Amino acid sequence: MRKLKLLITIFSFSAGLAFISSCGGSGNGSQESADANTTETAAAEDDAAEVAVDPNAKSDSKGVGKFTNVEVGASVDEAMAAKGKAIFDTKCTACHKTTAEKLVGPGLKEITKLRTPEWIMNMITNPEEMTKKDPIAKALLEEHLIQMTFQNVSDEETRQIYEFLRSNDKD
Repeated sequence: MRKLKLLITIFSFSAGLAFISSCGGSGNGSQESADANTTETAAAEDDAAEVAVDPNAKSDSKGVGKFTNVEVGASVDEAMAAKGKAIFDTKCTACHKTTAEKLVGPGLKEITKLRTPEWIMNMITNPEEMTKKDPIAKALLEEHLIQMTFQNVSDEETRQIYEFLRSNDKD
């Protein structure tokens, strides 16, 4: 137990020194520091000036990721939806309900009527980049205050989850 406490103390101290030394610079670049601060401030102001996005509004965005053109049939593929339900039950139910009710993340009822297949599939497979670059995903993160976790599902499994969500949204 003592060794563990000592290792934690040494690690914390080393990390603190590394952080402090990385922030200090050379001491002779005050103009460079001022320029960098001005650039960072301008970038932060640009981010703040972005138009507010309603995460509950319908969008035709495809999001950010590898899914750029997903073809879906006119009717739900029930076999694919059944596989998607099994994956959803395993990977997604800890944070999402298939109703409109929020759990940890948003309720997913009507999601396929609000978002494109590409957006949904990119969010499933690429949640971190989506919440950094996609305005809707950013707004959802602000609303729900938690980053969707990467679930390590294949493209095929992602498509099956999407088909399950479509079946859940049938009238």
